[in-house]
Amino acid sequence: MLFYWFLKFVAIGPVARLVFRPKVEGIENVPASGAAILASNHLSAADWIFMPLQLKRRVTFLAKAEYFTGTGVKGFLQRAFFAGAGQVPIDRSSASAAENAIRTGIRILRDGQLLGIYPEGTRSPDGRLFRGKIGVARMALETGVPVIPVAMVYTSRRLPFGRSLLKVCVRVGEPLDFSRYEGLAGDRFVERSITDEIMYEIMTLSGQEYVDVYGATVKKSMDATGASADDVVATLQPPVAEAAERAPTTLAG
Repeated sequence: MLFYWFLKFVAIGPVARLVFRPKVEGIENVPASGAAILASNHLSAADWIFMPLQLKRRVTFLAKAEYFTGTGVKGFLQRAFFAGAGQVPIDRSSASAAENAIRTGIRILRDGQLLGIYPEGTRSPDGRLFRGKIGVARMALETGVPVIPVAMVYTSRRLPFGRSLLKVCVRVGEPLDFSRYEGLAGDRFVERSITDEIMYEIMTLSGQEYVDVYGATVKKSMDATGASADDVVATLQPPVAEAAERAPTTLAG
């Protein structure tokens, strides 16, 4: 716990603030106490630094277990860093990994904490917003906590002599209440509708183009074929007319 605040206020935080001068919009939408899910887009490995940096409360993230299994001095330091920075390991290698991750998230929320989650499940391969996985909806339904959409926005400003300055903005949307679906955890249609509503709010905040394909699927195909993200998406995403017919009502407006 102490290491988290050390990173935020002594080691990483001051440097990040000085170099990138991150801004935050809508911080009043984060509750001062009690559990909530912060559902964010995922553009950079630095997302988990800039978002908590703008909040007064600690944010706990679910992280892949590989960060915690290294050996030797490097493995020890990496494990200590991620554990101290508020990361909780989840195993993504087994068939039950998704369920285990959901149960871990629910435990964190029932402890009254803020849970940071990236519904896309992976960093965007090309800067667009990809389809969200329904685990975020399942956790919201089982705990009854609000889901707060968050958008990480990175822009660059050209400086003299050909250099550019990266600007970071964290946009926090209004909490989403899904209590109207109480008792429907496990209903795949309801969970998909909730997830799509969350992704729509993230898209609105971030201004990203939305792609109705899982980012992990796109990355896997890119690695296997050497094709660009655009080419892969073109083969996986349904035609516009078909996508419009399949879109839930939460996205129709």
